[in-house]
Amino acid sequence: MAGRMVVGSAALAGLVRPASAPDPAGGHRVLPVAPELTGLLPNRGLRRGSTIAVSAGQPRRSGGTSLVLALLAEASRAGSWCAVVGVPTFGAGAAAEVGIALDRLALVPDPGPEWPTVVAALIDGVDVVVTAVPQTVSASVANRLAARARQRGSVLVPYGRWDGADVTLQVVRGVWEGLGSGRGRLRRREVTVSARGRGAAARPKEIKVWLPGDGLTRVIPRPPAAGGVGRSRRGTLTVVGSA
Repeated sequence: MAGRMVVGSAALAGLVRPASAPDPAGGHRVLPVAPELTGLLPNRGLRRGSTIAVSAGQPRRSGGTSLVLALLAEASRAGSWCAVVGVPTFGAGAAAEVGIALDRLALVPDPGPEWPTVVAALIDGVDVVVTAVPQTVSASVANRLAARARQRGSVLVPYGRWDGADVTLQVVRGVWEGLGSGRGRLRRREVTVSARGRGAAARPKEIKVWLPGDGLTRVIPRPPAAGGVGRSRRGTLTVVGSA
């Protein structure tokens, strides 16, 4: 099943659960993420009620869609419902490959001018709501949606520029692997992901990780500089492939 395509307000109303209904994820306040991403988030996962933005970055090297998939995978496996709004190129096949349960995935490719209403309705009943950020979104609308997520215990994941997020993640560098001398195919990309935010996430961090992952990664501290002690000022972590 290639995800649930949601068209029209009636279909949307039938999809979301009432806010008073039992939490399908067992009421856990933090939804899990892949182990290699835990170091980027202050609660080592997706805290319910938080806003975790994924900056689109420069198209040629953003890797933002792959990062969104990686963020959703573990929560989906654990039983959470996820929704993706305003990303018509979002691939259900790619989602399934990283472990996202397609029978708990709602897709709204084109929400139209009622984008805030669609996102708000999904926040009321879906655990993690990813939404492309329109160019014209106002600060007041963004604040209302973030406040609604806090109230309902949903995780809002704006994909694009979003001021005031609890954490903003961005792929800042990337190198593809798989091509040889004139032959081969692109298999995966080593990317550097930065995290910045406020409160517990105020200290900037970076990791390197494979996207898509291969299940053979581990997080290790970057070696301290000669004569130095402990971690670097940026609290940098490196993710490398293990044998």
